[in-house]
Amino acid sequence: MKKRTFALALTMILASAVFLGACGGSDSSSDKSSGKKDDDKFTVAMVTDTGGVDDRSFNQSAWEGLQKFGEANDMEKGQDGYNYLQSSSEADYKTNLNTAVRSGYDLIFGIGYKLKDAIEDVSKQNPDSQFALVDDTITDRDNVASIGFKDNDGSYLVGVVAGLTTKSNKVGFVGGVKGEVIDRFEAGFTAGVKAVNPNAEIDVQYANDFAKADKGQQIASTMYSNGVDVIFHAAGGTGNGVFAEAKNLKKKDPSRDVWVIGVDRDQWDEGKVKANDGKEYNVTLTSEIKRVDIAVEDLATRTKAGDFPGGEKIEYGLDKDAVGLSEHQDNISKDVLKTVDEYKQKIVDGEIKVPEKP
Repeated sequence: MKKRTFALALTMILASAVFLGACGGSDSSSDKSSGKKDDDKFTVAMVTDTGGVDDRSFNQSAWEGLQKFGEANDMEKGQDGYNYLQSSSEADYKTNLNTAVRSGYDLIFGIGYKLKDAIEDVSKQNPDSQFALVDDTITDRDNVASIGFKDNDGSYLVGVVAGLTTKSNKVGFVGGVKGEVIDRFEAGFTAGVKAVNPNAEIDVQYANDFAKADKGQQIASTMYSNGVDVIFHAAGGTGNGVFAEAKNLKKKDPSRDVWVIGVDRDQWDEGKVKANDGKEYNVTLTSEIKRVDIAVEDLATRTKAGDFPGGEKIEYGLDKDAVGLSEHQDNISKDVLKTVDEYKQKIVDGEIKVPEKP
């Protein structure tokens, strides 16, 4: 009788354990399906502007930096590692930022000054989340770090290249949307051209959009038709149209000098073209690199280590090689490169103060 009673009690205990274990498994599964990450995993995301992550310019450079950070820390793309949220329109900025907050990312980048208003609102509503704004400044709160670049210094140097390379004495500048950031590009470029070629004519036009390649091509077509032989674009995806027009002209007439100066990242590949004579050419004269990738990777690394610079603005310039000429310099003469180095040193030493406004 005692044995039967003991056996029955043991059976009930085992049944209870199985029941409780099943309940525990159900709760765990529920947590996993909620999309919440493990607390010990550092995660980071970026929200693009309307140019998109594959704009071959500003956003793409930022994404490359985030990928480098992820690879260096054995992270995977996705909600449990590093990721991006694409913005098709400006209305997506706040929505994407809020989505990133709900997903529990430890650091959220807003790529481009156009996200400033959205980050100001979302960061105020979510004081426990950490944000980084690229290309503008928010310093009145501890949960936002600001990243800036001395674009005007780098633009001055490509202006020197353009001023010394042009044969028609006519160069062009194509901007995306006029504002404080693109003002620095225009001002630096213009000053650099005039420093080495005071008689050069500079045609400045704006597309009023960073994602209209057709508009960029239309502006470039007009400039090249008017005798411009070097165009510097600071227009994001719109600048792809500038390259398209230059390549069309080079394809038709390989002997024609027609150049594009890229922006933000090395745009050498964008300039490759096979002309009607069957030969390969490249219309990229150089690119003003703006190492958004360095800045993104650097700030993500600092934040993961517990050194988030909230309320501060970090500037990247010539002294950190975060702005300047791209590595591909095949189309620039040695004499011009020597002059560029001389002007770069003068800027670093403070002998030349590059303007920030046109």
